[in-house]
Amino acid sequence: MDEMFTVNGKDIKVTFEPDERLLQTLRNRGFTEVKNGCLEGECGACLTLLDDKPVNSCQVLTASVIGREIKTVKGIGTLHEPHIIQDAFAEAGAVQCGFCTPGMVLASFALLKENPNPSETEIKNALDGNLCRCTGYVKIIEAVKLAAKRIRNGEME
Repeated sequence: MDEMFTVNGKDIKVTFEPDERLLQTLRNRGFTEVKNGCLEGECGACLTLLDDKPVNSCQVLTASVIGREIKTVKGIGTLHEPHIIQDAFAEAGAVQCGFCTPGMVLASFALLKENPNPSETEIKNALDGNLCRCTGYVKIIEAVKLAAKRIRNGEME
């Protein structure tokens, strides 16, 4: 199948198999920030935003996203111009091996877009489904709180 997709705000032409998952389609096109974890929708490493809603890309058929907006972590910030959430993760020490970080950042982004003043319980619920084997989640939750505070203080629109 040949289709046009919008990934991180840019239109790209993609050739894919009818049974191909979005995870494979993205990684095969160089979007390696989308991590290949469990392939069962349990770890959150492959999280992307589909029309600004978090989805595990390993559970989504590529053909089902034609005409929709796909966003990876590189679609919200870059190394040289990081998003407030990415800065907060780095500052709070919420990254260790980094494998889960793209999914955690995108889950946080989706949460804070809807609710810039989440409770700790709401943060935990938003991150549920994103597994981290390094940090124990304390610093990740601190990072989301820090980003939320900065967003509320007007550091981001």
